[in-house]
Amino acid sequence: MAKESGMGMSIAVDDSGGSARTISNDITSFNLSTPRGVQDITGLDKSAVERLLLLADGTVTLTGVFNDGSNMSHDVFKTVPSSSVARTVTITVSGQALAMEMFFSDYALTRAASGELTWTATGALAGGAVPTWG
Repeated sequence: MAKESGMGMSIAVDDSGGSARTISNDITSFNLSTPRGVQDITGLDKSAVERLLLLADGTVTLTGVFNDGSNMSHDVFKTVPSSSVARTVTITVSGQALAMEMFFSDYALTRAASGELTWTATGALAGGAVPTWG
């Protein structure tokens, strides 16, 4: 195993029809989180905290450059406000892949004073499957 950069990553997101679209070229950055819930179960007889691991979760925030080409980022996310479908998000780096069924709750566009047009899309785990790298 070796340390690596994040260069050459691939991110695919299903459009509202369920077709995976690789939109890596439009994405400039992303945040991924796969937290677990934790319950404090410390009894009065303990001198240190005692915990149980609870449910797994997953969230992703994708940020990119506006591209309204066929099957590109705007095509994928333009239906976020009008459709209520889970979308598969697949993140691949160095042969390692994480696929999660997610609900996207926001597709926000930003036009900066300099003229650049960017977007942010936020997704949360939908299907109850534990996010697992494979």
